Amino acid sequence: MLGHTVVALVDNIMVGQLGTAELAAVSLGNSFMFVAMSLGIGFSTAITPLVAEADAEGNFEKGKSSFKHGLFLCIVLSVLLAATVFIAKPVMYTMKQPPEVVELAMPYLTLVTVSLIPLIIFQAFKQFSDGMSLTRYPMYATVLANLVNVLLNYMFIFGKWGAPELGVVGAAIGTLVSRVIMVLYLWYLLYKKEKSRPFVIGIKLFTLSKVMLKKVVNLGFPSALQMFFEVAIFTAAIWLSGILGKNPQAANQIALNLSSMTFMVAMGFSVVAMIRVGNQKGLKRFEDLRRIAFSIFLLSFLCAVVFALMFLIFNTAFPKMYLDYDNPLEFKNNAEVVSIAAQLLLVSAIFQITDTIQVVALGTLRGMQDVKIPTIITFIAYWAIGFPIMYYLGLFTDYGSTGIWLGLLAGLTVSGILLFIRFNYLSKRLILSQSK
Repeated sequence: MLGHTVVALVDNIMVGQLGTAELAAVSLGNSFMFVAMSLGIGFSTAITPLVAEADAEGNFEKGKSSFKHGLFLCIVLSVLLAATVFIAKPVMYTMKQPPEVVELAMPYLTLVTVSLIPLIIFQAFKQFSDGMSLTRYPMYATVLANLVNVLLNYMFIFGKWGAPELGVVGAAIGTLVSRVIMVLYLWYLLYKKEKSRPFVIGIKLFTLSKVMLKKVVNLGFPSALQMFFEVAIFTAAIWLSGILGKNPQAANQIALNLSSMTFMVAMGFSVVAMIRVGNQKGLKRFEDLRRIAFSIFLLSFLCAVVFALMFLIFNTAFPKMYLDYDNPLEFKNNAEVVSIAAQLLLVSAIFQITDTIQVVALGTLRGMQDVKIPTIITFIAYWAIGFPIMYYLGLFTDYGSTGIWLGLLAGLTVSGILLFIRFNYLSKRLILSQSK
């Protein structure tokens, strides 16, 4: 999970050397991508609990059917989402964003949108691999993709080793190529593994069952909405920051990228929760299900505390990694970006804990195949509570960018509390129902 964000980290650091406008352009372009990615990645998570349950039961046919139908739907969804982003591109001109930022973002978004298709297909294979408890293989594929991305970024952003100097577009080329390699390498690793080979060969994608399609959609669609509601509010933060100016938008991108890295660690624990809870559900060991879930809550909480302390201590040092402080022409802009980003990281330090609790709670609930009520909870937390706060504090008070992130803090906190209560209630109910 962290590997996905490292791709963005590398892009941001390398593009940040070109200037704050270029960094803001990547931020704006990725804001469109994040919304589409959230739907694709969120939908693909339906595959993991179904495969984990079948794996615990030793039911090969059920496991392969779950994967095949999930893969088919992810392919269809990836094409639809990429087409939607292409259609939505002109919206950038109507969003009151800095004109120079929009002009730089347009060609970048074109290539990154194409990369959405291999990314979501990769997610289908990854979620299957996770469900089989083979979590190392997606990690290996992601590490390789990151190495390729760094190499191609260096070549095409700065025009090294005979390659053309393409700036922001060069970062998009690295992202696209690395994601194609990522999905191909993961398939190869799963093909070489005896346990997973029968699942990834002979996939008759167009021999489908309406019952299984409906089951995957019923799990995947609410899961996609859950991730969409959260990612969309962070995307709203990007757009609201753009209204404040290119420097607030660049600062928002730095803080968002750093926060996304720590969030992906929490997402890793969420995947573990989904796998292990799904296993125990298949085995009908509900007391173990609850014990395992609380163990994951505790471990992820401890990690969140460490990250919070890091953001508190290094809130000024971290943003400086993204900017070229040796460029005298950009010194004033860079200083303003670092000052704003440092304030945002203080807010992020506070919501490390609640953000971790909410995403791990979602993982446990997905493992229990409970997705509809959590979807309502995430909508209320982010859009009925968080967004109005961030909109008002960000645009109508002196808080500015910090006000936007205080709204994020409110939404994540409410979501974390309510989702934890939901898991606690359901897990106790399972144990009681089994004891009767």
